[in-house]
Amino acid sequence: MKRSDELAKRAFPRVYSFAMKGDAAAQYVAGLMYRSGKGVEKNYATAAAWFRRAGGQGHAQAQLNLGLMYRNGEGVERSAVEAVAWYRKAAEQGNAAAQYNLAAMYGEGIGVQEDTVAAMKWLREAADQGHARAVERS
Repeated sequence: MKRSDELAKRAFPRVYSFAMKGDAAAQYVAGLMYRSGKGVEKNYATAAAWFRRAGGQGHAQAQLNLGLMYRNGEGVERSAVEAVAWYRKAAEQGNAAAQYNLAAMYGEGIGVQEDTVAAMKWLREAADQGHARAVERS
């Protein structure tokens, strides 16, 4: 077992304890651990549940990750509409990756009506924060 895996396994009970008490950052970390299988057995459905709890408290990275899970159908039923909703929550908080993903969804008309004006708005927002792919495309 790698040292990082051992450390994650030892850290999980503490992360879980804080997550169960409603700590959004711990809920996000629990989601990451379940999604990656670091410290716990990989379980996408459980990861999505933790991201939803943290995202519901306004944790932008959790919202982004839940959007990705809906986009890819990992642990949840694939839904472009749900992906857009979660990307938007994170994007409105200034998350550059969510802004970029939301721009792509608007640009391709996936989960939303195609809207090049909205796509460019979100692409510029991401580029202004230095998101590399957004800078290349804007």
